[in-house]
Amino acid sequence: MPDSALGGIKDDVVKSPATDRLKDELQNYLRARAEHAVTQLGHRLGDSVSKLAEPGGGGGALKSLAKGGQALGEGKSPGQAALSAGASHLKDTVKEKVKGLFGKGRKSGGGKSKSVTIVEDIDVGVPVREAYDQWTQFQEFSSFAKGVVSVEKADDTTSNWKVKVAKSTRSWKANVTEQVPDERITWTTEGSKGTVKGVVTFHALTDDLTRVLLVLEYFPKGLFEKTGNIWRAQGRRARLDLKLYRKFIMMRGEATDSWRGEIRDGEVVLSHDEALDEEEAQNDEAAESDEGAPDDAYEDEQPHDEDDVPEDDDAAYGDEEPQDEEFVDEEEDDEEEAAPVDESEQQTAVR
Repeated sequence: MPDSALGGIKDDVVKSPATDRLKDELQNYLRARAEHAVTQLGHRLGDSVSKLAEPGGGGGALKSLAKGGQALGEGKSPGQAALSAGASHLKDTVKEKVKGLFGKGRKSGGGKSKSVTIVEDIDVGVPVREAYDQWTQFQEFSSFAKGVVSVEKADDTTSNWKVKVAKSTRSWKANVTEQVPDERITWTTEGSKGTVKGVVTFHALTDDLTRVLLVLEYFPKGLFEKTGNIWRAQGRRARLDLKLYRKFIMMRGEATDSWRGEIRDGEVVLSHDEALDEEEAQNDEAAESDEGAPDDAYEDEQPHDEDDVPEDDDAAYGDEEPQDEEFVDEEEDDEEEAAPVDESEQQTAVR
Protein backbone atom coordinates (compact mmCIF):
# COMPACT_ATOMS: atom_id res chain seq x y z
CA MET A 1 0.00 0.00 0.00
CA PRO A 2 1.44 3.43 -0.88
CA ASP A 3 2.62 5.68 1.92
CA SER A 4 0.15 8.36 0.85
CA ALA A 5 -2.75 6.01 1.48
CA LEU A 6 -1.47 5.10 4.97
CA GLY A 7 -1.03 8.74 5.83
CA GLY A 8 -4.59 9.46 4.76
CA ILE A 9 -5.99 6.71 6.96
CA LYS A 10 -3.93 7.96 9.97
CA ASP A 11 -5.27 11.50 9.52
CA ASP A 12 -8.85 10.22 9.36
CA VAL A 13 -8.44 8.24 12.60
CA VAL A 14 -6.84 11.13 14.47
CA LYS A 15 -9.46 13.65 13.36
CA SER A 16 -12.36 11.28 13.99
CA PRO A 17 -14.74 12.26 16.88
CA ALA A 18 -14.74 8.62 18.02
CA THR A 19 -11.03 8.87 18.72
CA ASP A 20 -11.49 11.92 20.94
CA ARG A 21 -14.25 10.14 22.84
CA LEU A 22 -11.99 7.09 23.35
CA LYS A 23 -9.29 9.32 24.83
CA ASP A 24 -11.79 10.88 27.24
CA GLU A 25 -13.06 7.48 28.37
CA LEU A 26 -9.51 6.23 28.95
CA GLN A 27 -8.69 9.28 31.10
CA ASN A 28 -11.89 8.78 33.09
CA TYR A 29 -10.97 5.14 33.68
CA LEU A 30 -7.49 5.99 34.92
CA ARG A 31 -8.92 8.70 37.20
CA ALA A 32 -11.42 6.24 38.65
CA ARG A 33 -8.68 3.67 39.36
CA ALA A 34 -6.54 6.27 41.12
CA GLU A 35 -9.49 7.40 43.26
CA HIS A 36 -10.17 3.77 44.14
CA ALA A 37 -6.54 3.30 45.23
CA VAL A 38 -6.74 6.36 47.48
CA THR A 39 -10.03 5.14 48.94
CA GLN A 40 -8.57 1.72 49.76
CA LEU A 41 -5.60 3.36 51.46
CA GLY A 42 -8.02 5.45 53.54
CA HIS A 43 -9.98 2.35 54.56
CA ARG A 44 -6.83 0.55 55.67
CA LEU A 45 -5.66 3.52 57.70
CA GLY A 46 -9.17 3.92 59.08
CA ASP A 47 -8.93 0.56 60.81
CA SER A 48 -6.51 2.20 63.25
CA VAL A 49 -8.39 5.47 63.80
CA SER A 50 -8.54 4.89 67.54
CA LYS A 51 -4.79 4.57 67.68
CA LEU A 52 -4.29 7.77 65.72
CA ALA A 53 -5.79 9.75 68.60
CA GLU A 54 -3.37 8.32 71.15
CA PRO A 55 -0.30 10.41 72.10
CA GLY A 56 2.61 9.44 69.92
CA GLY A 57 0.53 6.93 67.98
CA GLY A 58 -0.05 6.97 64.21
CA GLY A 59 1.93 10.12 63.63
CA GLY A 60 3.40 8.75 60.44
CA ALA A 61 0.01 7.75 59.01
CA LEU A 62 -1.50 11.17 59.74
CA LYS A 63 1.39 12.88 58.06
CA SER A 64 1.00 10.61 55.04
CA LEU A 65 -2.70 11.43 54.68
CA ALA A 66 -1.92 15.10 55.06
CA LYS A 67 0.59 14.85 52.25
CA GLY A 68 -2.01 13.20 50.01
CA GLY A 69 -4.66 15.81 50.83
CA GLN A 70 -2.22 18.61 50.19
CA ALA A 71 -1.41 17.14 46.79
CA LEU A 72 -5.12 16.95 45.87
CA GLY A 73 -5.60 20.53 47.06
CA GLU A 74 -2.81 21.70 44.81
CA GLY A 75 -4.71 20.35 41.83
CA LYS A 76 -2.69 17.24 41.30
CA SER A 77 -4.33 14.12 39.98
CA PRO A 78 -5.58 11.45 42.41
CA GLY A 79 -2.83 9.13 41.20
CA GLN A 80 -0.15 11.67 42.07
CA ALA A 81 -1.80 12.25 45.46
CA ALA A 82 -1.72 8.53 46.21
CA LEU A 83 1.96 8.34 45.25
CA SER A 84 2.75 11.33 47.47
CA ALA A 85 0.95 9.78 50.44
CA GLY A 86 2.63 6.40 49.93
CA ALA A 87 6.10 7.91 49.59
CA SER A 88 5.63 9.95 52.77
CA HIS A 89 4.44 6.89 54.71
CA LEU A 90 7.39 4.81 53.45
CA LYS A 91 9.86 7.54 54.41
CA ASP A 92 8.46 7.81 57.94
CA THR A 93 8.49 4.01 58.36
CA VAL A 94 12.14 3.76 57.34
CA LYS A 95 13.03 6.65 59.65
CA GLU A 96 11.36 4.94 62.62
CA LYS A 97 13.22 1.70 61.88
CA VAL A 98 16.54 3.53 61.80
CA LYS A 99 15.76 5.31 65.06
CA GLY A 100 14.81 2.02 66.66
CA LEU A 101 18.11 0.49 65.55
CA PHE A 102 20.17 3.15 67.30
CA GLY A 103 17.98 3.54 70.39
CA LYS A 104 16.24 6.80 69.49
CA GLY A 105 12.55 7.56 69.26
CA ARG A 106 11.80 4.95 71.94
CA LYS A 107 8.40 5.19 73.64
CA SER A 108 8.30 6.20 77.27
CA GLY A 109 8.53 3.20 79.54
CA GLY A 110 10.28 1.13 76.88
CA GLY A 111 12.59 -1.81 77.57
CA LYS A 112 16.19 -1.57 78.63
CA SER A 113 19.04 -1.13 76.21
CA LYS A 114 20.57 -4.30 74.90
CA SER A 115 23.94 -5.27 76.32
CA VAL A 116 26.88 -7.27 75.04
CA THR A 117 28.84 -9.68 77.25
CA ILE A 118 32.58 -10.05 76.79
CA VAL A 119 34.48 -13.01 78.27
CA GLU A 120 38.27 -13.23 77.86
CA ASP A 121 41.06 -15.05 79.71
CA ILE A 122 44.83 -15.21 79.54
CA ASP A 123 47.63 -17.15 81.28
CA VAL A 124 50.38 -15.02 82.82
CA GLY A 125 53.74 -16.46 83.84
CA VAL A 126 53.96 -14.89 87.29
CA PRO A 127 52.69 -15.93 90.75
CA VAL A 128 49.07 -15.11 91.49
CA ARG A 129 50.05 -12.40 94.00
CA GLU A 130 52.11 -10.52 91.41
CA ALA A 131 49.33 -10.73 88.81
CA TYR A 132 46.74 -9.46 91.30
CA ASP A 133 48.93 -6.68 92.72
CA GLN A 134 49.66 -5.29 89.26
CA TRP A 135 45.97 -5.18 88.37
CA THR A 136 45.21 -3.11 91.47
CA GLN A 137 47.50 -0.37 90.12
CA PHE A 138 44.87 1.28 87.93
CA GLN A 139 47.05 4.33 87.35
CA GLU A 140 49.53 2.09 85.50
CA PHE A 141 47.01 1.03 82.84
CA SER A 142 47.95 4.03 80.73
CA SER A 143 51.48 2.54 80.52
CA PHE A 144 50.39 -0.50 78.52
CA ALA A 145 46.65 -0.50 77.66
CA LYS A 146 45.85 0.82 74.20
CA GLY A 147 43.78 4.00 74.23
CA VAL A 148 43.93 4.68 77.99
CA VAL A 149 45.03 8.31 78.34
CA SER A 150 45.09 8.59 82.14
CA VAL A 151 43.66 7.11 85.32
CA GLU A 152 43.38 9.13 88.52
CA LYS A 153 42.55 7.32 91.76
CA ALA A 154 40.19 9.45 93.84
CA ASP A 155 40.10 7.07 96.83
CA ASP A 156 40.32 3.36 97.60
CA THR A 157 37.07 2.60 95.74
CA THR A 158 36.79 5.33 93.08
CA SER A 159 38.92 6.22 90.04
CA ASN A 160 38.47 8.54 87.05
CA TRP A 161 39.39 7.26 83.58
CA LYS A 162 40.09 9.04 80.29
CA VAL A 163 40.18 6.91 77.15
CA LYS A 164 40.76 7.89 73.55
CA VAL A 165 38.20 6.40 71.15
CA ALA A 166 38.88 7.14 67.49
CA LYS A 167 39.52 10.91 67.47
CA SER A 168 37.57 11.76 70.61
CA THR A 169 38.32 11.38 74.32
CA ARG A 170 35.79 9.77 76.61
CA SER A 171 35.67 9.98 80.40
CA TRP A 172 33.98 7.82 82.99
CA LYS A 173 33.96 7.10 86.70
CA ALA A 174 34.74 3.60 87.99
CA ASN A 175 33.60 2.29 91.39
CA VAL A 176 35.01 -0.91 92.91
CA THR A 177 32.21 -2.86 94.57
CA GLU A 178 34.17 -5.92 95.72
CA GLN A 179 37.86 -6.66 96.08
CA VAL A 180 39.38 -9.77 97.69
CA PRO A 181 43.20 -10.02 97.61
CA ASP A 182 44.57 -12.59 95.13
CA GLU A 183 41.01 -13.65 94.17
CA ARG A 184 38.70 -11.11 92.48
CA ILE A 185 37.91 -7.48 91.72
CA THR A 186 34.40 -6.32 90.76
CA TRP A 187 33.54 -2.83 89.52
CA THR A 188 31.02 -0.66 87.64
CA THR A 189 31.57 2.38 85.41
CA GLU A 190 29.29 5.25 84.46
CA GLY A 191 29.82 7.45 81.41
CA SER A 192 27.91 9.54 78.90
CA LYS A 193 28.47 6.96 76.14
CA GLY A 194 27.81 3.74 78.04
CA THR A 195 28.03 1.77 81.26
CA VAL A 196 30.05 -1.32 82.13
CA LYS A 197 29.83 -4.00 84.81
CA GLY A 198 33.04 -5.98 85.12
CA VAL A 199 34.79 -8.64 87.19
CA VAL A 200 38.31 -10.05 86.97
CA THR A 201 39.39 -13.19 88.84
CA PHE A 202 42.82 -14.72 89.43
CA HIS A 203 43.47 -18.48 89.49
CA ALA A 204 46.82 -20.04 90.45
CA LEU A 205 47.63 -22.84 87.99
CA THR A 206 51.15 -23.41 89.37
CA ASP A 207 53.49 -21.46 91.63
CA ASP A 208 54.62 -19.33 88.67
CA LEU A 209 51.56 -19.44 86.37
CA THR A 210 48.28 -17.56 86.86
CA ARG A 211 45.10 -17.53 84.78
CA VAL A 212 43.33 -14.16 84.60
CA LEU A 213 39.62 -14.33 83.68
CA LEU A 214 37.86 -11.11 82.60
CA VAL A 215 34.06 -10.76 82.22
CA LEU A 216 32.44 -7.49 81.03
CA GLU A 217 28.80 -6.56 80.48
CA TYR A 218 28.68 -3.48 78.26
CA PHE A 219 25.62 -1.22 77.80
CA PRO A 220 26.43 1.12 74.88
CA LYS A 221 24.83 4.53 74.27
CA GLY A 222 24.91 6.63 71.15
CA LEU A 223 25.39 5.98 67.44
CA PHE A 224 29.13 5.26 67.48
CA GLU A 225 29.00 2.96 70.51
CA LYS A 226 26.06 0.97 69.14
CA THR A 227 27.80 0.58 65.80
CA GLY A 228 30.89 -0.63 67.62
CA ASN A 229 28.65 -2.98 69.57
CA ILE A 230 27.49 -4.57 66.30
CA TRP A 231 31.09 -5.28 65.27
CA ARG A 232 32.16 -6.42 68.77
CA ALA A 233 34.92 -3.83 68.86
CA GLN A 234 34.91 -3.93 72.65
CA GLY A 235 35.77 -7.64 72.65
CA ARG A 236 38.79 -7.10 70.43
CA ARG A 237 39.95 -4.24 72.65
CA ALA A 238 39.64 -6.43 75.78
CA ARG A 239 41.74 -9.21 74.20
CA LEU A 240 44.41 -6.75 73.13
CA ASP A 241 44.60 -5.08 76.56
CA LEU A 242 44.97 -8.47 78.28
CA LYS A 243 47.90 -9.35 76.04
CA LEU A 244 49.53 -5.99 76.72
CA TYR A 245 48.99 -6.51 80.46
CA ARG A 246 50.70 -9.93 80.27
CA LYS A 247 53.64 -8.45 78.38
CA PHE A 248 54.00 -5.62 80.90
CA ILE A 249 54.02 -7.77 84.07
CA MET A 250 56.13 -10.60 82.62
CA MET A 251 58.81 -8.25 81.32
CA ARG A 252 59.09 -6.75 84.80
CA GLY A 253 58.75 -10.02 86.69
CA GLU A 254 57.09 -8.21 89.60
CA ALA A 255 54.30 -5.72 90.23
CA THR A 256 55.01 -2.00 90.29
CA ASP A 257 53.13 -1.71 93.59
CA SER A 258 50.15 -3.25 95.39
CA TRP A 259 46.94 -2.54 97.26
CA ARG A 260 46.16 -5.39 99.68
CA GLY A 261 42.98 -4.00 101.22
CA GLU A 262 39.55 -5.64 101.05
CA ILE A 263 36.27 -4.13 99.79
CA ARG A 264 32.76 -5.48 100.35
CA ASP A 265 29.58 -3.92 98.91
CA GLY A 266 31.50 -0.84 97.85
CA GLU A 267 32.93 -0.20 101.33
CA VAL A 268 36.50 -0.72 102.54
CA VAL A 269 36.37 -3.32 105.31
CA LEU A 270 40.15 -3.76 105.57
CA SER A 271 42.63 -1.03 104.64
CA HIS A 272 45.92 -1.59 102.89
CA ASP A 273 48.00 -0.87 106.00
CA GLU A 274 45.87 -3.15 108.17
CA ALA A 275 46.21 -5.95 105.65
CA LEU A 276 50.01 -5.56 105.62
CA ASP A 277 50.13 -5.62 109.43
CA GLU A 278 48.11 -8.84 109.50
CA GLU A 279 50.37 -10.45 106.91
CA GLU A 280 53.47 -9.42 108.86
CA ALA A 281 52.07 -10.86 112.08
CA GLN A 282 51.22 -14.14 110.35
CA ASN A 283 54.70 -14.34 108.85
CA ASP A 284 56.29 -13.77 112.27
CA GLU A 285 54.21 -16.53 113.84
CA ALA A 286 55.11 -18.91 111.04
CA ALA A 287 58.81 -18.08 111.41
CA GLU A 288 58.73 -18.69 115.17
CA SER A 289 57.00 -22.03 114.75
CA ASP A 290 59.53 -23.09 112.12
CA GLU A 291 62.48 -22.15 114.37
CA GLY A 292 61.06 -23.90 117.46
CA ALA A 293 60.23 -27.21 115.81
CA PRO A 294 63.80 -28.68 115.60
CA ASP A 295 64.68 -27.77 119.23
CA ASP A 296 61.54 -29.41 120.58
CA ALA A 297 62.18 -32.56 118.63
CA TYR A 298 65.78 -32.72 119.91
CA GLU A 299 64.69 -32.25 123.53
CA ASP A 300 62.13 -35.03 123.20
CA GLU A 301 64.49 -37.54 121.63
CA GLN A 302 67.68 -36.80 123.63
CA PRO A 303 66.63 -38.37 126.98
CA HIS A 304 65.54 -41.47 125.12
CA ASP A 305 68.99 -41.84 123.60
CA GLU A 306 70.77 -41.30 126.92
CA ASP A 307 68.59 -43.73 128.90
CA ASP A 308 68.30 -46.58 126.46
CA VAL A 309 71.39 -46.74 124.34
CA PRO A 310 74.08 -46.49 127.10
CA GLU A 311 72.20 -49.00 129.32
CA ASP A 312 72.12 -51.50 126.47
CA ASP A 313 75.84 -51.02 125.90
CA ASP A 314 76.71 -51.49 129.60
CA ALA A 315 74.50 -54.52 129.92
CA ALA A 316 76.02 -56.12 126.88
CA TYR A 317 79.53 -55.32 128.07
CA GLY A 318 78.83 -56.66 131.62
CA ASP A 319 77.38 -59.93 130.35
CA GLU A 320 79.99 -60.69 127.76
CA GLU A 321 83.18 -59.57 129.60
CA PRO A 322 83.15 -62.15 132.43
CA GLN A 323 82.36 -64.88 129.97
CA ASP A 324 85.44 -63.96 128.00
CA GLU A 325 87.66 -63.97 131.15
CA GLU A 326 86.39 -67.36 132.36
CA PHE A 327 86.83 -68.81 128.96
CA VAL A 328 90.41 -67.56 128.77
CA ASP A 329 91.27 -68.87 132.28
CA GLU A 330 89.89 -72.31 131.54
CA GLU A 331 92.00 -72.54 128.43
CA GLU A 332 95.12 -71.49 130.31
CA ASP A 333 94.44 -74.13 133.05
CA ASP A 334 94.01 -76.83 130.47
CA GLU A 335 97.28 -75.91 128.87
CA GLU A 336 99.10 -75.95 132.25
CA GLU A 337 97.64 -79.34 133.16
CA ALA A 338 98.42 -80.78 129.80
CA ALA A 339 102.03 -79.67 129.82
CA PRO A 340 103.27 -82.01 132.68
CA VAL A 341 101.40 -84.92 131.18
CA ASP A 342 103.21 -84.47 128.01
CA GLU A 343 106.66 -84.37 129.76
CA SER A 344 106.03 -87.56 131.77
CA GLU A 345 104.76 -89.33 128.74
CA GLN A 346 107.89 -88.31 126.94
CA GLN A 347 110.12 -89.62 129.77
CA THR A 348 108.21 -92.90 129.85
CA ALA A 349 108.61 -93.29 126.17
CA VAL A 350 112.34 -92.67 126.44
CA ARG A 351 112.75 -95.25 129.15
